[in-house]
Amino acid sequence: MIRLIQLELQKLWLNRTSKVLIFVSFILPFTVLVLSSIKINFFGFFTLELGELGIFNFPIIWHITTFCASYFKFFFAIVVVSMIGNEYSNKTLKQNLIDGLSKKEFILSKFYTIVFFSLAATLLIGLATFCIGMYYSSYTEASIIFREVEFLLAYFVKLVGFFSLCLFFGMLLKRSAFALAFLFILYIVEWLVFWGAYEIFDSADKAFQVKNFMPLESMYKLIDQPFQRVVMTKFPDKMDLAYDYSVHFSEVAIVMGWTALFIFLSYRLLKKRDL
Repeated sequence: MIRLIQLELQKLWLNRTSKVLIFVSFILPFTVLVLSSIKINFFGFFTLELGELGIFNFPIIWHITTFCASYFKFFFAIVVVSMIGNEYSNKTLKQNLIDGLSKKEFILSKFYTIVFFSLAATLLIGLATFCIGMYYSSYTEASIIFREVEFLLAYFVKLVGFFSLCLFFGMLLKRSAFALAFLFILYIVEWLVFWGAYEIFDSADKAFQVKNFMPLESMYKLIDQPFQRVVMTKFPDKMDLAYDYSVHFSEVAIVMGWTALFIFLSYRLLKKRDL
């Protein structure tokens, strides 16, 4: 496994664009550090510091930071589809197979690299979250600090699942731009499925239940938006709607199932394709 990861890292290191995108994808999530220190001056009357609003208290901070950081995954998604596009355009795929790398090892090298970078991103955002929380949080008891650390697991699974989807599109289309365009097409397809289910069941709830099994939606549902939770925390008497923001094992299992399917389909495509 280490040998395969080293092989991919060497390829990425030799590509200037990939190096820049990897750097950006790791740095941008740390803008949450900047966000925590922002002070807004309201015409000299008073100054509002976001860190003092309580949104960086434990345990809610795990929810907020992982949700915000997940939106920066598109930068590394470009790297993933480029890994495949460059293999075909530079003929390195055929050369690797000639040099003795099996097709299974080729796909695994991509997947291991995805897991490696997802794990690194998760550890970094976890460290950043812990540091911000320790500075701003009113709660320092260990039982509260680590109460919702499962959002880090959801963040990791979300990254691996999304990048595996990008890997599959890259293998299917062989071109980076087309692969990224298919993400948007899939997004539209999922909404078409929603409206189709709505017409069948005549129920928005059931239609959303169907949509929750789709790839992009299931990945999004791993970490629901935290804004309603923040409002509920600040104004508990004004919020009548129930909001389930927890990480559920069933949602994790759905994304893991899609991940396994995408990796398997990528391998089958490569195995049957005439290089």
